[in-house]
Amino acid sequence: MIYLHFVGLAVLLTVCFGDVGDFSPCKSFFYQSTPPVGINGTPICQRYKNMFRFATLYDRQRRSPWFSAYIFSDATNEKAKTKVSWMYEPQLANGSADGNMIPFPNATMEQNVVENQAVQQDYKNSSFSRGHLNPSQHHRDQQDRDATFTLTNIVPQRAEFNNGPWNVLEDTVKKRLIKYCKGPAYIITGIIPYKTERWIKNRVAIPEYLWSAYCCPDYSSNESISNKFPTFAAIGCNDNQTTIEMDNGTVSNSQKVYNVKPIPLDKLEEHLIERFGTEVRLFKNQCSTAVDEAASNSSLVVIIGIIVITAIIIIVVVSVIAFKKKKADYHVV
Repeated sequence: MIYLHFVGLAVLLTVCFGDVGDFSPCKSFFYQSTPPVGINGTPICQRYKNMFRFATLYDRQRRSPWFSAYIFSDATNEKAKTKVSWMYEPQLANGSADGNMIPFPNATMEQNVVENQAVQQDYKNSSFSRGHLNPSQHHRDQQDRDATFTLTNIVPQRAEFNNGPWNVLEDTVKKRLIKYCKGPAYIITGIIPYKTERWIKNRVAIPEYLWSAYCCPDYSSNESISNKFPTFAAIGCNDNQTTIEMDNGTVSNSQKVYNVKPIPLDKLEEHLIERFGTEVRLFKNQCSTAVDEAASNSSLVVIIGIIVITAIIIIVVVSVIAFKKKKADYHVV
């Protein structure tokens, strides 16, 4: 996609600082360059090999991300590597460190790194897999894929859920966007915590739910997928004892299975509002280009009005000056 090349050029960087704490350098990964509102955390512009690859909102205390945001790219013609080194974000531990994510060393990690983010030892011999929020299979470029293997993009996910219904969702979204989305697709994938936090080794917070939503404002018109565009959202249980409340009530989970349910974007936001206790909006204007165009047209009308009024004032002032000058000349004569 031409758009992705443009984004790549926009985020190409030399070695610099400031990738943690501000989304401004990587706001292109959000629809209308506007990050979600209502969820608090530490912004990370995820940089790998001197280029921003995606954006993550991280929580140092929970040592896990709230969400990751990225732009989908067609990955059908690329082969993924079978082995990628897991990485970490050095600036979470040291604000003046290089902003590039780097592989975990074989030696013991520095304590300030361990205190501020998850490390490989946290997942060792646990009952959880490393669940990608930004999945590698949603990217064409191999370096973009490699960049997803940072633990700042990972949450503890039950293996049956990760390899089962959640993997099906990621694959379904991939195929749908390849087939119907004609422009950039902005995806945000995140978590909902337990009301009472649960932890791996008393260090890494375990999510009760995972959710994902995309915004594709430019898509092929097709009645069969009319409820899948321009937005789509889904929520899944990371706990087979948990149920999902839907419009028609609570979905029974008597079989103790992991499940994922598609829901409208506004319903997903209602779930987030209920758990976070504040207004949450994932995409500016709900991914509505009509609202953006209306706002743009309204601004244009205001600008034109100001220009017209200014022109009228200038004409009146010039006319008054000319009249006074003519009157003065008359008296002189």
